[in-house]
Amino acid sequence: MANKKVYLGMVADIMHPGLINIIKEGAKYGDLIIGLYTDKAVAEHKRLPFLTYDQRRQVVENIKGVAEVVPQDEWSYIPNLRKLRPDYIIHGDDWKTGIDSELRGEVFEVMKELGGKVIEIPYTKGINSSGLVEEEKSLGTTPEVRMKCLRRLIAAKPVVRIMEAHDGLCGLIIENAEVQANGKTNVFDGMWSSSLTDSTSKGKPDIEAVDLTTRLQDLNNILECTTKPIIFDGDTGGKIEHFVFTVRTLERHGISAVIIEDKVGLKKNSLFGTDAIQTQDTIEHFCRKIHAGKEAQVTDDFMIIARIESLIAGKSVDDAMERAIAYVNAGADGIMIHSKNKSGEDIREFCLRFRNVHPKVPVVVVPTTYNHIYEKELAEWGVNVVIYANHMLRSAYPAMKKTAETILKNERSLEVNDMCMPIKEILELIPGTK
Repeated sequence: MANKKVYLGMVADIMHPGLINIIKEGAKYGDLIIGLYTDKAVAEHKRLPFLTYDQRRQVVENIKGVAEVVPQDEWSYIPNLRKLRPDYIIHGDDWKTGIDSELRGEVFEVMKELGGKVIEIPYTKGINSSGLVEEEKSLGTTPEVRMKCLRRLIAAKPVVRIMEAHDGLCGLIIENAEVQANGKTNVFDGMWSSSLTDSTSKGKPDIEAVDLTTRLQDLNNILECTTKPIIFDGDTGGKIEHFVFTVRTLERHGISAVIIEDKVGLKKNSLFGTDAIQTQDTIEHFCRKIHAGKEAQVTDDFMIIARIESLIAGKSVDDAMERAIAYVNAGADGIMIHSKNKSGEDIREFCLRFRNVHPKVPVVVVPTTYNHIYEKELAEWGVNVVIYANHMLRSAYPAMKKTAETILKNERSLEVNDMCMPIKEILELIPGTK
């Protein structure tokens, strides 16, 4: 007679005694099948696992008591329960409250329908998975692990959410910001190193006046206190001969991607649109720049993303499409399409047309002007990455200006108390201060 089938779902990113205990308990009831969460299943509800699916699977399938490892491609257990029809599902009793309590109810219903049973194991006291994750984050990351993370996120999530960071404090906020919404945990997946906010924070114009060496000094401050992937704003990329060194430098630092725009001459910020002279590069020359960059990189993980300025320059979607196809053929790992049109309709048209030609090539957008459109809708257009390109600086400046003016007006600082976080919280914010 065949053994009973027992199902246990887990992420298994950090193995600890609590997980080993539940595996031992589950194996007592029959052949233990581990439903190992894929990156996709995890990414919509919490931070992407530190280890890849294949790395986690290799660990779990070698644990005593595990009979089989299968992928669990959704946060919900239901699809795998209906497919495998286990006799038991085993779970820690920590899901009786919180965001998984609804899932618990669904599991009980399905197991009753299948004639199976739910076994709840008391949560192992003294083991806090979230605390272990925080400890692991505090150890930092390596350039290689950080660089690979962006491709994993694009493969796992409907939309990868990127926020601008121009210093270490911004990086810490982005690293740790977390909000419960619609039954899931929303986080920022990575950071955008913006030339606009980097130069503005230094009191300089956004005309490529800040050189790469200077920008990397600030970037190092972010790298030292964060672990999430970073996309670098490479402006035009400069001369082809210089761009190859930029690629190697960024790759060596563990940056995940560089985005370069197909413009030439003295850079003017794209949001000026046709109010400023916007001269596009030729397709042939920009393709050579992309190709040279791809030839220069050492790993397969670093990404060169081509930013198309056709819509900014007042040209048609047809022109943008011609360039996009050429840039992908030249080796671009993704396409960023930019527009200052407030409706977003030109972006929508481009994305839908591009997806018909290239279903898998990542598409990046910066919805600064068409900010009424939800991420879910952008995903439906075929967008993979959304960059909030300047909001940290734009929100910080008014707050600091108001504080300064209020002190001047009142000739003391009492009136700004409510505008400022307590000194104690600042001290607690920075790791290693205590």
